[in-house]
Amino acid sequence: MYRSKTLRYRPPVWLRNGHVQSVWPTLFRSVSLRAPERRWLATPDDDRLYLDWYRQGAGRLAIISHGLEGHSQRPYVLGLARALLAAGWDVLAWNYRSCGGDMNLQPRFYHSGATDDLGLVVSHALGKGYRTVLLSGFSLGGNLTLLYLGQQGERVDSRICGAVAFSVPCDLAGSAEVLARPSRRIYMQRFLKDLHGKMRQKAQAFPGLIDVEGFGSIRSFHEFDDRFTAPLHGFRDARDYWAQCSALPRLRDIRVPSLMVNAADDPFLSRGCFPESTRVLGRHLRFESPRWGGHVGFVEHARDGLYWSERRALHFIGRLSVA
Repeated sequence: MYRSKTLRYRPPVWLRNGHVQSVWPTLFRSVSLRAPERRWLATPDDDRLYLDWYRQGAGRLAIISHGLEGHSQRPYVLGLARALLAAGWDVLAWNYRSCGGDMNLQPRFYHSGATDDLGLVVSHALGKGYRTVLLSGFSLGGNLTLLYLGQQGERVDSRICGAVAFSVPCDLAGSAEVLARPSRRIYMQRFLKDLHGKMRQKAQAFPGLIDVEGFGSIRSFHEFDDRFTAPLHGFRDARDYWAQCSALPRLRDIRVPSLMVNAADDPFLSRGCFPESTRVLGRHLRFESPRWGGHVGFVEHARDGLYWSERRALHFIGRLSVA
């Protein structure tokens, strides 16, 4: 557990609630950042990923992976990007398939274990000549980042210096059960509304493959992943998908210095998302669980505009040996 006096997170009393923390940044945070250089990257299966570049001639690059139904212009992505740019990094915030503003071209879209796409982005970035690359992610993007590093294991490129991940649902099955609770209905409804819109587009493009009739009866990720995510991405069912794509069993295989931060009051996460034993975490991953912070919250009202998560990320990165 994190116990630093200088970076301990102590929000105002009115922010000591996981639901308030989870909603506040979406409703009220605005991050001023120059427009990115938008490019797209072709995939081996004739699809495309949209990349937002913020370049300032640095020899080191941070790659940011967003959360479920997010994108590269969400406040939490822009907040970390702004902090990293000020610290002397170039930044690449990428969009998953279907999340870049246009629907992607293939029947598949994105999921919590799409490390093939993250690997393609990492390889593309390394091909630009960067000496050092940092990986970072929020929520689904945090799981994706840590799963990728766990899969890479000893084969990880020596230019990848480390990773930071916040609000990570590394136990996908457990987190799906948490979000299926009646008390989490408002979050589930929002996700399903956004996903319904995307699946309608998919059904129009691939009418013989995807059918959204009866979508309104879906109430949980179990039902959605059983019907759409699993078959579209080669999994047997939702539980097979969750088992193969949860980062939790692969955390001990990570071989670069990494930080995972999950707030104790996060309304999205299961007990399995709070591992503490080195047997689970391995030697290279540090886990911290502040008492407050919600899901991708960690709100802080500071003159420099940083949220606590960004301040914590910079502190961790600053202690790495990076060029």
